[in-house]
Amino acid sequence: MDGGVVLVTNPTVNVRLTSTISSFEVQRRFNRGISIAELKGKLEMVVGAPATGMDLELFSVADKFLQKLDDNEALLGSYPVDDDCRIHVIDRSGSQMGEFTDVSKVEKFELSDTAYDKRTDTARSFMKKHRVGHFNEEEMAKKKAELAAREEEQKAAAEAISVGNRCKVQVPGQPTKLGTVMYVGTTDFKPGCWVGVKYDEPLGKHDGTVEGKRYFECENKYGGFLKPLSVTVGDFPEEDYGLDEM
Repeated sequence: MDGGVVLVTNPTVNVRLTSTISSFEVQRRFNRGISIAELKGKLEMVVGAPATGMDLELFSVADKFLQKLDDNEALLGSYPVDDDCRIHVIDRSGSQMGEFTDVSKVEKFELSDTAYDKRTDTARSFMKKHRVGHFNEEEMAKKKAELAAREEEQKAAAEAISVGNRCKVQVPGQPTKLGTVMYVGTTDFKPGCWVGVKYDEPLGKHDGTVEGKRYFECENKYGGFLKPLSVTVGDFPEEDYGLDEM
């Protein structure tokens, strides 16, 4: 046995791939024993550029240009390719950056509403057949009538409430609150009748101003808007919280 040094080279190499037709970088592992022509054939499936219109450039791990891989007969391993080097694919076939990722260039299929109605394999046809959602005329009419009746109840309740009334506010899932009615009527933020209340405690959401419009005056966090049916007017004196006690 002689005292020579034996150099062992990994038969494969892991490289980073970039191209002129994509902004993405990918990693692939190749056998050092393949020719540059074979490498181009494999890269065609990765970057989408034809092998016959492909130029390759080799960059170091630090992205410093090393040389072109321009000998189709040479083996990949004959070039100074190490793990994490970058091979940049230059496509000379005419493809452009983003051609395969820019969906604005994809021709879109459009179907008119009339043509869509005639099809029998769509979600709309299924809903019509089974009378689902707004295609159930009876159910929709029932819901519309219920909503109208509820609005009439809210309107009637609002007519019995006046500014200055003491009131009790009861909303499901929230504690009962006492306060004073400060506003009754319609608003710009939501349709229907609303009652503005100044609470006795800071249990509200605002100071009487909603979406930039002032409806009444009160301290911040003391104001709230409720549907009339959530407000009961009556003799609800303000509670003494003992603030004057020594």
